Parts: sequence; structure tokens; C-alpha cells
Amino acid sequence: MALAAAGILSLTPGLDAQRPSSRRLETVKGLTCVFPLLANGTWNKGEPHADVKAAKLTMRFDAINTEEGTARVTDAFGRFEIIARLSTDTLHLMQSFSAGPLYVTTVFNIESRGGKLKAVHARHELTDAVLPGFTSSPEQYYGECEVDP
Repeated sequence: MALAAAGILSLTPGLDAQRPSSRRLETVKGLTCVFPLLANGTWNKGEPHADVKAAKLTMRFDAINTEEGTARVTDAFGRFEIIARLSTDTLHLMQSFSAGPLYVTTVFNIESRGGKLKAVHARHELTDAVLPGFTSSPEQYYGECEVDP
């Protein structure tokens, strides 16, 4: 197992060819992420349920500093200071709101297409009121991020 972690032994043949240098996430300063697919969670009569549909979510991350654990996100509602956490093959970008919601974007060190990196964005939020354009139940978006030059 230690050999796999050190990169000496690959337990997933072919996957290494999809992975850019592990330093890529360590040195990234900005990302533009596009998420075209959404899974929206609800509870119908107490039973968990999810609907999958097309989405058009775009987020921009900048001032990413993995050593200090800081970054900024810009979305449809403004620009916010957030937390950045780097692991071996992922970069987690977290925004925690004082009212309770938690938003997490995870960028994987695995290329999708055209050099972009696979990514997922989750919104942990639940409210009684449903307003178009606002999150009222848990959401998970799937897409990719492009590393800024």
C-alpha cells in the first residue's frame, strides 16, 4: 500500500495516464469551473429522493493559496473569502455560511477533456421555502475546472 502511495505501484492501470502532475493542484492560483449536471435531493414523504437534470452553474476561484488554506470564489451572488485544503490528489474549496449552509467544491487531479480537471460541487442546504434560482435542498453538481494560465 505504501508503494502505491509513493507512486511506485499503480493499483489502477491506465488511470495514471489521465493524471496530470500532482504538483498541478499544489501550484494552482485560479480556476474557472463549469457544472452542466445537477443532482437535487429531496425527501418525499420522508423517503430520500434525487432528481438529475441539466444545470448551468459557473464558478470562478482565485487567490488560491494552498499553504495558507485560503481562496476566493466569485459566483452569481458576489465574491467571498473561502477555505482551501489540498490533499494528495484533490483540492477542496469550502464556503461555510453563518446561517448554516456549507458549499464544497472538490477538484480532482484527473483530466476530463482538453486538459480540464474533473470536479464536483455540493451544496448542503435545506429550507422550507422554494425560490427559483436559490438553493432550498441539497444539491450536487458535476463538471470540470480549467486551471488559469
